[in-house]
Amino acid sequence: MRILFAIKAMNEAKGGAERVLADVTAGLAARGHAVSLLTFDSVSKDTFYPVSPAVKRIALGAGDTTRPSTLRESVIRIKMIRKTVKQERPDVFVCFMHSMFVPAAIACVGLSVPIVGSEHIVPEHYKTRKMQFLLFLATSFFIQRFTVLSFLIRSAYPRFLHKKMVVMPNPVNLAQQHADVSDKAPKIILNVGRLEEQKDQETLIRAFAAIADEFPDWQVFIIGEGVLKTRLEKLICQKGLGGRVFLKGATTEIDRAYASAKIFALPSVYESFGLATAEAMSHGLPPVGFADCPGTNELIANGKTGLLVDGQDRVKAFAGGLRKLMDSPSLRAELGAQAKADVKRFSTPAVIDRWEELLATVRSV
Repeated sequence: MRILFAIKAMNEAKGGAERVLADVTAGLAARGHAVSLLTFDSVSKDTFYPVSPAVKRIALGAGDTTRPSTLRESVIRIKMIRKTVKQERPDVFVCFMHSMFVPAAIACVGLSVPIVGSEHIVPEHYKTRKMQFLLFLATSFFIQRFTVLSFLIRSAYPRFLHKKMVVMPNPVNLAQQHADVSDKAPKIILNVGRLEEQKDQETLIRAFAAIADEFPDWQVFIIGEGVLKTRLEKLICQKGLGGRVFLKGATTEIDRAYASAKIFALPSVYESFGLATAEAMSHGLPPVGFADCPGTNELIANGKTGLLVDGQDRVKAFAGGLRKLMDSPSLRAELGAQAKADVKRFSTPAVIDRWEELLATVRSV
């Protein structure tokens, strides 16, 4: 099958969708499919997440991908997408994120190429982005299928879209190494995610500050980049945690970070799938998150594969969950072992099977 994938950018992009795209395209190419990848960024740079050499890279170099596109850029990109699709003649065109499947839907009008829009966020994302959601709805009529990350997310979209939506979890590369969650040093609480309001690392820092004196040999590592970096740095300083809480930036060696930690902390307000959580669980890390966080509460079974906390005071509730895990190496080991076993259902080969089934169905429509 000839499959054309597309996403806004891969060079500077460091999010979960880009990691998933790299894994899915590599997996499909390894199974003999002719896979191409279209992006708006330049081919002059290496992608942040490595793209398989078996995947044909089509980098259009169309505008600045680090900011929202202008109307002029959007028109140019739509024309370039249409030209590329005519040249590549794919059996299926798979577009990751609304920033790509919206312009792609417009570009492909009249071309008889089935489009799959792969959505990696939750409807709540659009609450403050009304125009984006209107464009999503308007172009949905030209898209054959959408993938979403859970049934809960699917149910939150307008009902007329449900028949087009297929639940497609993110693939998880199961860890070969099991994290040592015993009381041996170093004792690290790990968080992985963009430094944005959604991820709410501020709650993690405040929660740790509330119990830091009880656990003087513990540290917090936060991996990721984002607009809140300066604010979080100031908070760390204000709480006197300069030698205890570290903003580590982005990394391509995330497995090493998981393997060296003892607890995975995810204070997010909402998640789509929680890829970092699933990866941490595959390393045997016991996770702690909020019971009312979509995405997190679908991955973690409270008291079995991790802890889900709740309460009106988010900081107090999260501190309580951290304390419970920090205080008990046996609980960490028990929850971590069950988490590792449970997350196998999201293994990369299993998810690639599901992608092949979907693409075959769309192609035959």
